[in-house]
Amino acid sequence: MRHFKSGYYVNQGSYKSFQPETINREWNIESMELLNLLSQADRQLGRLDMYSEYIPNMDLFISMHVLKEATQSSKIEGTKTNIEEALLDKEDVNKEKRDDWEEVQNYITALNTAINKLEKLPFSSRLIKETHQILLQGVRGKHKQSGKFRVSQNWIGGASINDATFVPPNYQSINDYMGDLEKFAHNTDYYFPDLLKIALIHYQFETI
Repeated sequence: MRHFKSGYYVNQGSYKSFQPETINREWNIESMELLNLLSQADRQLGRLDMYSEYIPNMDLFISMHVLKEATQSSKIEGTKTNIEEALLDKEDVNKEKRDDWEEVQNYITALNTAINKLEKLPFSSRLIKETHQILLQGVRGKHKQSGKFRVSQNWIGGASINDATFVPPNYQSINDYMGDLEKFAHNTDYYFPDLLKIALIHYQFETI
């Protein structure tokens, strides 16, 4: 992975979009530093697995972590609901905060639904789209291509796309990129450590 090339820029006229390299291929791990970090991460996961045997109600423990993930991740989108507020019933939440509360509840429902569906469905674009549809159901942004991949160019940072910090790949290439990502996720022809595979899938998905 030492010579990994993350991608390249494509001139789109007044701006440049970043086109990531595809990831469904054989990977060679040459960095001892990376292998050491992977070993440390595996040990920590082993310790966590050991501790889980001493928790009397694992479902409650996991649900609280899902709740924390929902409130923390929603902050990225500007949603301001803390864990205490997320545990309240809707009628007990201040009216000015109910939109934020509903978005966090959708996040929790979407995450739990996706986890349950993974028992029957493979990780796929279909699962991602269905989860996205739940995420936007009945909340702000519900009319913004709910349950679909984007069909226009977006960007991060800057007042306009011309001075954006980051411009992801053109929307016309999304299906090809997601197809490659799915193939990589299910590829058994090449061995690749699970933690690194998860990290690379996460990176690629966020980039797309």
